[in-house]
Amino acid sequence: MKKLLFLLVILSTFTLSAQKYAKHVNPFIGTGGHGHTFPGATVPYGMVQLSPDTRIDGSWDGCSGYHYSDNVIYGFSHTHLNGTGVSDYGDIMLMPTMGEPNLDKEAYSSTFSHDNETASAGYYAVQLDDDNIKVELTTTPRVGMHQYTFSKAGQANIILDLNHRDDLLMGEVRIIDSKTIEVLRRSEAWARNQYVYASIEFSKPMTVTGVNNNAFAPAKTTDPFFAGSLLAISFSTEVKKNEKLKIKVALSPTGYEGAAKNMEAELRRWNFKRTKRAAEKLWNKELSKIEVTSSDKDKLAIFYTALYHTMMQPNIAMDVDGKYRGRDNEIHTAEGFDYYTVFSLWDTFRAAHPLYTLIDKKRTADYINTFIKQYEQGGRLPVWELASNETDCMIGYHSVSVIADAMAKDIQGFDYQKAFEAARHSAMLNHFGLEAYKFQGFISIDDEHESVSKTLEYAYDDWCIAQMALLLGEINDYKLFMSRSQYWKNIFDPETKHMRPKKNGGWDKPFDPREVNNNFTEGNSWQYSFFVPQDIPGMIEAYDGEEAFEAKLDEMFNAASQTTGRDQADVTGLIGQYAHGNEPSHHMAYLYNYVDKPEKTKEKVHYILNNFYKNSPDGLIGNEDCGQMSAWYVLSSMGIYSVTPGKQGWSTTTPYFDKAVIHLENGSNQVITPKTSKSTLAAINTNYIKDSKTVSDTIQNLYKDIVVVPVIEAGGKSFKDSMTVAMNAPFGADKMYYIINTPSNENESRMFQEYTAPFKIAETCEIRAYAEKDRIMSHVITANFIKKPNDYTIEIKSKYNSQYTAGGPEGLLDGIYGTENWRKGDWQGYQNQDFEAVVDLQEEKPITNIGARFLQDTRSWILMPTKVEFYASTDNKNFTLIGTVENTVNPKNYTSQIQTLETAVKSTKENESDEVTARYIKVKAYNYGTLPEWHQGKGGEAFIFIDEIIVE
Repeated sequence: MKKLLFLLVILSTFTLSAQKYAKHVNPFIGTGGHGHTFPGATVPYGMVQLSPDTRIDGSWDGCSGYHYSDNVIYGFSHTHLNGTGVSDYGDIMLMPTMGEPNLDKEAYSSTFSHDNETASAGYYAVQLDDDNIKVELTTTPRVGMHQYTFSKAGQANIILDLNHRDDLLMGEVRIIDSKTIEVLRRSEAWARNQYVYASIEFSKPMTVTGVNNNAFAPAKTTDPFFAGSLLAISFSTEVKKNEKLKIKVALSPTGYEGAAKNMEAELRRWNFKRTKRAAEKLWNKELSKIEVTSSDKDKLAIFYTALYHTMMQPNIAMDVDGKYRGRDNEIHTAEGFDYYTVFSLWDTFRAAHPLYTLIDKKRTADYINTFIKQYEQGGRLPVWELASNETDCMIGYHSVSVIADAMAKDIQGFDYQKAFEAARHSAMLNHFGLEAYKFQGFISIDDEHESVSKTLEYAYDDWCIAQMALLLGEINDYKLFMSRSQYWKNIFDPETKHMRPKKNGGWDKPFDPREVNNNFTEGNSWQYSFFVPQDIPGMIEAYDGEEAFEAKLDEMFNAASQTTGRDQADVTGLIGQYAHGNEPSHHMAYLYNYVDKPEKTKEKVHYILNNFYKNSPDGLIGNEDCGQMSAWYVLSSMGIYSVTPGKQGWSTTTPYFDKAVIHLENGSNQVITPKTSKSTLAAINTNYIKDSKTVSDTIQNLYKDIVVVPVIEAGGKSFKDSMTVAMNAPFGADKMYYIINTPSNENESRMFQEYTAPFKIAETCEIRAYAEKDRIMSHVITANFIKKPNDYTIEIKSKYNSQYTAGGPEGLLDGIYGTENWRKGDWQGYQNQDFEAVVDLQEEKPITNIGARFLQDTRSWILMPTKVEFYASTDNKNFTLIGTVENTVNPKNYTSQIQTLETAVKSTKENESDEVTARYIKVKAYNYGTLPEWHQGKGGEAFIFIDEIIVE
C-alpha cells in the first residue's frame, strides 16, 4: 500500500510539474499587429488547427484567418497557417446559429468581445453575441472537437460553408445518416490543388434545412449527396436551454476512408473535457523539452508561447495508417517515418530547423524523409511546400540546409546518399535564375528578378551541398559546389561595400542600399549585404578586414531607420537598417562575434529580446513565419544561435534567463545559466562526426578561390550613334579579355583580345568578357547593346512609379522589349492614373501603323488598359484621333501575358489613298481603376505597364 501511495505521489508530482509549461502559453501573442498567428486549438505538429475566422477577405494581416482588431466571427475552420504572408487554408468551416438558417455569410456571422474569449494550449472558447452561443474547441492530432452551449431553447443550426476563404474548386457533401456526413473540399490558393476530406459526426440527429450550390440540377434538402464549386448547407435540430451540441471533425488528405480511420483511432468518444486534457498533456510533453526559470511571468509567457509557435508546424500529413497524398497527387504509404507538410523553408532553415535538431532529432529525420519522398514523387526537393503542392513562393532550395545541418550533427534515420542525390539534382535545374547562375557565376537583373537575393542564397545552399558531398566522399561534387558557394563575390561591390545588383554586365545605377526593390527578396541591400554565412572570414576580408567589417555593421545598426523604394510590409522591427521583423536579418547581431566583439552581440541580441517580443496580441514585431520568429527568441534567450546551419556548433551570447535546462532525447540534460562558458554553449548537443583537424586537412587544397568576373561599364543598354565601353576587375585581375559580336561579323572567326583601355561601339552588338588571375579564368559574362532604331524623343505626361522605370523615358523607344517577368525592370508602371505621352518623330513623315505593348499580371495588380487612343499632329498642339483600340483581355485572366494594342492608320480624307503624315504621335491609355470586389487587393488601384511604343 505504501508503495502504491508513493507511486501516486510521484505521478502526481510529475503531472503537476508537467502542467506548469502549458499554462504559460498565450495563444493571442502575434494575433495583432503583423504577427499573423491564430489563437485556436491545435496540438503539437497536428493536422488540425481549429480556430475562429474573423477575416475572409484575403487581407495581408488576416492571413491566419484571425486578427485581434476584429469583432466579427464568420465561423470556425479546421486548417490555418501560422504567421505566413498569404492567405491559405480555412478548410471545413462550421458556424452555429439559432432560428431560421441563413446561408449568407453576413447573416450567419456574429459579433464577439475579447472579454468573452479565452485561449490556452489546445483549447479555445468564445461567446457569440448574436445568439448568445458559447463555443468551445479542442483537438487531437487529426480530429477537431466542437462543443456549443445554447443559452436558450429553439432551433439550432450548424452552417457548413465550403466557399469559406480560399477558392473552392469542387466540394462534396455526403449524408451518411442523421448524425454523420462526409465532406470533400478541393481548393486553390497558394496550394493550387489541395484536397481535404472530412468525416463529421454530430452528437444528436440533424436535418438538412438549407442548401446553396451551383449544381446542374437544383438541390433539394432531401438529397443524399451535394456537389459543386459553390456549396453551403445548414443542418438543424431543436435544443433545450443550456443544451450542449458536440461535433467531431476528422480530417484526411487521402479520402473518406482515411478520415473515418482517423476518427476511429483518435476520438471515438464524446468527452470534451477529456479531449481537452489530452491536448494539454501533449503540449506539456513537448514544452517540457526546455525548462526556463524566471521570476518574470511575462518572460515565461513569451518564451513558452514562442516554443509553442515553433511546434505548431510542420504538420502531420498522413492518416493513422501511414497513407498520404504525395507531390504526384497519388496516394502512398509512409514506411518507417511520419510524413509532414507546411515547409516554409526560406524562413525556418535559419533558426526553427536548427532548434529541431536540438530538441527533436526524430522529427528532423522525418522531415528529411518527407523531403526525399517529395523529390522522388515531385521531381525536386521542396522550396515552400503546402498540402502536397509546391508553391515556389520564396527563393533558394533550403531543404539542403536542413539536410546538411542534420548530417553535420550526425542525426540518423534517413538515407544520406539519397538525400545528397536529391540536393544535387535540385541545384542543377535551370529555373528561377539557376541557368544564368551556373553559366556566369551570378544572376543579373536581365536574367531574373530578386537577382541579388537569389545569388546569395543559392551560394549558401551550394555550400551546404558541398558539406554533404565531403561527408560522403564525393570529392568532385565537393569542389564544384564549394566553387559555386563563392559566387557571392560576383555581386559584391568593393567600392560601396554592398551586395549590389548587376544589369547587362555592369552595376545597376543609380544605387541606394536602402531601396527596397525587385532586386531583393523582401528587403534591400543592407539586409542582404551580410548574408554570407558559409564564408564569414571571406566576407570580412572583402570588407577590408575586421575593423572595417565591424564599422560596416555599426553603420547598419546606427543608420536612419527609413527605407526607400517600394513599401514592403515585411520590413519591420528596424534598428537602423537591420530589420528583425523579416528573416534575412536574423543572424546579423551575431556577426560581431566573428570580429571579437561579443559585447556588441550581447547588446543587440538582448535589446531585441527585450523590445521586439511582448506578452500581448501585438507581441511579435513581424510575421511569425511558421515558427521562425519565435525560434530566434528560443535559441537567443538560451545564448545560442546557428549562424551557419550545416556547420557544427553554435554562435553564442550571454543567456537571457536565470537558468535553462534542455532535456535531450538521449535522456541527458544540458543546463544553461549566464555563467555557462562560451565553449560549452557552442558545443551543446553537437555530435562531431570527425575530428575537426582531420576534416581541415582533408579539404585543404581541394578547391581554389574563384576569379571574380569583370564589370562592363557603359552609359546604358541602348545608344544613338556610338558609346564608350569600359571594363574593370573589382577584386583585381592579372588580365581581362573581351570579344565583340555584331551582325556584320557573325560569320567571322575571331578570338578574345586583351582589354587595355575603354573602346567605342557603333552598332548593335554582344560583348563577352572574362578576367584571369594566376592563370585561372573567371566565368564569361555577356552584355548586349542596342543601337536605337530611330532618333525619336518622348515627352511623358504621366508620372511613372520609381520602381518601374524601364531605364527612364527613353525606355519606351529603345527597341528593348520586356518579357512576362516584369520584375526584371524593362517595363514602366503607372498606378492610379492614365498613361499619356507624346512621341516626337523629329520630322513630319507618313504613318501607317501605331501601337504600344502592355502587360497584364492581375495577381500583381497590373491590368491591361481599358482602351488606348492614338492621335497625330504636325505642330504638337492640334491632335487628331486616328485610332482607338479596346482591350479584349479579361481582367480575371490571371495568366501573365503581353498584348500589343495597335491600329492601322487610315486617311480620314475622301481619297483613302492619301497618306497620313505627322511629326507628333500621342498615345493615351486608360487605367482600369480601382480593383473590384473579386480581386484579392480590392479597393487598391491598378497599374498600367507599358514598355515600347511602335510607330511605322
